[in-house]
Amino acid sequence: MSPTSSRVELCPLTLADQDEFCSLVRASAELHFPWMQLPATAQEFQAWMRRFNDGTNLGFMIRVLETGEAAGMVNINSIIRGRYQGASLGYAAFAPSAGRGYMAEGLTAALKHAFDELRLHRLEANIQPANKASLALVQRLGFGYEGLSPAYLYIDGAWRDHERWSVTAPSSWTPDPSLPEV
Repeated sequence: MSPTSSRVELCPLTLADQDEFCSLVRASAELHFPWMQLPATAQEFQAWMRRFNDGTNLGFMIRVLETGEAAGMVNINSIIRGRYQGASLGYAAFAPSAGRGYMAEGLTAALKHAFDELRLHRLEANIQPANKASLALVQRLGFGYEGLSPAYLYIDGAWRDHERWSVTAPSSWTPDPSLPEV
């Protein structure tokens, strides 16, 4: 599986990505603070990777096709089937390649994968109100604002408010078989 745009591809995150991932997280600490905390050590990475074991969370590296370098990461989290058919997105750019449009292309590929391959109907992105770069990114990708979720996620030692943004599948979407008929 390798959804591509003109410049990037999604590659499933594996344990073999540990050293590169942790190194990029450390190099990106200033870019990520205070918005998120990603694993920066081997032990943290291995613990974090366990979240992908049951298939309800999927992790990907966004790689630049020309060089193979990791430009960022995206997770499709908390996949719920049945009547909901949705999930939430978590994502982060890596500092060495930030600001070049790779994240927009990588998230576009992630949306395509979620809607076409996973056949999800709805994706949410929950973003702290002061994270202007992330808010601008989801707006460019067609997400719509749904409201403020007070004390939504525990980050950096406190419960943080988040704006809730969502996007739904295109009208040509084919439902997953787990969607009830009535």
